Amino acid sequence: MVIPNMSALDLSQAIHSKAVSCREVTLAYLQQIEKHNPSSNAIVSLASPEVVLQQADERDAQLARGESMGWLHGIPQAVKDLVEVAGFRTSHGSPLSDPLPATTDNLMVARMRAAGCIFIGKTNTPEFGLGSHTFNEVFGATYNAWDRSKSAGGSSGGAAVALAQRMLPVADGSDFMGSLRNPAGWNHVFGMRPSQGRLPRYPVADNFIAQLSTEGPMARTVRDLAMLLSTQAGYDARSPLSIAESGQAFTQSLDASMKHRRVGWLGNLHDYLPMEEGILSVCESALETLATTGCHVSTAQLGMSPEEIWDAWLVWRQALAGRNIGAYTHLANWRDKVKPEGQWEYDQSLGLTGPQLMQASVTRSRYYQSMLKLFESFDVLALPSAQVWPFDVTERWPQHINGQAMDTYHRWMEVVIYATFAGLPAISIPAGFNAQGLPMGLQLIGKPQGDFELLQVAHAYEQAAQSLIQKRPPGV
Repeated sequence: MVIPNMSALDLSQAIHSKAVSCREVTLAYLQQIEKHNPSSNAIVSLASPEVVLQQADERDAQLARGESMGWLHGIPQAVKDLVEVAGFRTSHGSPLSDPLPATTDNLMVARMRAAGCIFIGKTNTPEFGLGSHTFNEVFGATYNAWDRSKSAGGSSGGAAVALAQRMLPVADGSDFMGSLRNPAGWNHVFGMRPSQGRLPRYPVADNFIAQLSTEGPMARTVRDLAMLLSTQAGYDARSPLSIAESGQAFTQSLDASMKHRRVGWLGNLHDYLPMEEGILSVCESALETLATTGCHVSTAQLGMSPEEIWDAWLVWRQALAGRNIGAYTHLANWRDKVKPEGQWEYDQSLGLTGPQLMQASVTRSRYYQSMLKLFESFDVLALPSAQVWPFDVTERWPQHINGQAMDTYHRWMEVVIYATFAGLPAISIPAGFNAQGLPMGLQLIGKPQGDFELLQVAHAYEQAAQSLIQKRPPGV
């Protein structure tokens, strides 16, 4: 039994059957972290081994008394460094953040703790989660699990690499502009952005407007993805837009016939999105595998102009990201301590007007309706998880794609906004590799609140693509 290679569900079963102790599990993961983390820098703010092992012993004592906290009982976890975990610093990847440890858990973390996990640290993220490239001035860069010279993606880059290198059995992340999907695709794991409202967020400054970002699960298997979602999801009255459905719905079997599932391939939106060579062909190969499950795959087309969607997206993005930076502008010399991309978001937000935001919301509403119309013909939509392959870790962001200049620091990730802007569930599944051995993901986008059905499709693909899914990064 090689503990770090086990799925989280298999590990949970082994713990509860006492085939392995919580201490043994914790030691195995600490050894894996000691082996891989110095070269990947995925996990930061590590707790002392003594403290972690003491918690493992407490979990073992509970099991000896016939007490289990839940399926995560005794399983090590590290939380993305944008959310509060009691006893750990929340750095946000920024020198401006409070250096003192948090005193309380955020809601998602509290639910994971209640399910029995042991928190061992945080996972690295770009400053304030801005940009799909994990580097910051506090902890440095996180390196791709498959090639240390390349970006891990972001902003859940630390989580994706920790999963790929078997330093965590499952992981959490968050997704505003593909932050659960891009790093999953670039590190050959699964990452899911749940439906808007599926994961209630508390505490947050705004409960009504700031709905573009959501927390969610990452895993190496779809069953693990669903199980972590079952813990994270569920209604909470403090989050008034949260979905009134228990997370227990995601503990059911994912096995289902794909015979009548219709998959719409959006590709590069009829040449609107520039993409590096090989991405479309790798994703189309993954779709061919999906078709072997019984799914019918055919070409689809957005129901409205992508340029119009992007323009409305920018207004929302700037308003929400700018506000996050604005929370620190009262500090002396704040500009000297915030990366240029964060300064730009804040400055852009200052020029926005109420009518602009309202018009962008109207456009967003039309876009949502157009997606509902598209889902009359399809059950799932598909897009690449990124427009470029993992790039050099020393670059801040891709300046060009196929000679086309990127006019913002995040324009190269435009492909991920279509699920986010409509509040739709999306999963990045491992699609394949290029000639250099770098991974790429395929986004599967589901109907509104169709999270479970989307998991079923991803699960069917996983079963059909086992030879691909089972590939591991070098040295792992």
